Amino acid sequence: MVAVMGYCLRAGSVSDRPLLVSFMQRTYQEIESEASEHLGQTVERHFSADTPLWWVLPTLDITEAPSQNKPVGCLWLGNAVDQLSGDRHACVLLLYVDPRHRRRGLGTALMQQAIAWAKSRGDRQIGLQVFCHNQAARQLYEKLGFAAQALWMTKPISDSL
Repeated sequence: MVAVMGYCLRAGSVSDRPLLVSFMQRTYQEIESEASEHLGQTVERHFSADTPLWWVLPTLDITEAPSQNKPVGCLWLGNAVDQLSGDRHACVLLLYVDPRHRRRGLGTALMQQAIAWAKSRGDRQIGLQVFCHNQAARQLYEKLGFAAQALWMTKPISDSL
């Protein structure tokens, strides 16, 4: 991760499953969605050595207790297939920064970590999904050169045609 003063990056491990679920729940709670057990099932199904996880931690002042050094952000990457070319590529499964730590360059640094990981595998692109109403995230991704390739649309099937 590109250095952001006051923070460091730590690789995640399989023992971090509960913490990853917790961060996913925080993400969905912010968009006012009832997120529950399906997030745990998603992590159980997809979190592996092939889907790396990184945590952002504040660096500790010597006077602080080690328990204060809890993650304030995370990046979880996975694998996808480009539907046009058929090429495997990296995808961002979760990028989250605690609201109290936003606007300090952490999201940019995490995306730079994602791109570096994808490049190290020989990937030619990286993908992600962002909710249309999440303007802050969309602005970050556009600033970093991401552009919409498709539009994911949904319709409740209880509605009439």
